[in-house]
Amino acid sequence: MRKNGLITLEAIKNNTVVNEYMARGNEFIGNIGAIEHNQKHAELVSFLSYDILNSLGYSQREAELAAIAGYLHDIGNLVNRYSHGLSGAIMVLEVLMGMNMDPEEIAVILAAIGNHEEHADGQSVNPVAAAVILADKSDVHQTRVRKRESSCFTIRDRVNYAAKESALLVDDEKKVITLRLRIDTGTCSVMEYFEIFLTKMLMCKRAAEFLGCQFELLINDVKLL
Repeated sequence: MRKNGLITLEAIKNNTVVNEYMARGNEFIGNIGAIEHNQKHAELVSFLSYDILNSLGYSQREAELAAIAGYLHDIGNLVNRYSHGLSGAIMVLEVLMGMNMDPEEIAVILAAIGNHEEHADGQSVNPVAAAVILADKSDVHQTRVRKRESSCFTIRDRVNYAAKESALLVDDEKKVITLRLRIDTGTCSVMEYFEIFLTKMLMCKRAAEFLGCQFELLINDVKLL
């Protein structure tokens, strides 16, 4: 669907190629035990990306571009789990060109997708990229862990499994973006979480600063950043 001649989030969600690639990508990385990168994750990152920019006073269109990038950010898992941001950006280029999206908007979305991975030196190159980084890294929850036996958990599995609650809060007046977590310290200590996810949290800190905000990390009401 187009609105005022623009490609909408709804049009992306209704694209059968996009949804098939996303579903198969999540299935394939599930075969190697990776945490869930399913429709629920895509929808949440899309919603949060939009909410961040909308709350901070960006235009509705820029917020929608963030929602589109957030929805598509993990599509590259179809190709490979590692550097999936880069392969995903190439895949999305073809899809969006096929939908006759404006090249300037395509460029914004590609940059956001290609820069959301911490292991690929992702950077907040534009507001949409910053929003997607914050939204993606905030989705930490035990329901994303696929493995049922804790003896098989990787460090990332254990940290996610320990997370009982997570919320990303934007205070436009104070210019503060807060990631609030509730974790089971019997599974993972507060400091261990911080140490394991330090790179992700530093990405969030830089992303918030790009948007003119401070980043706060609260775990069990303890402020770590």
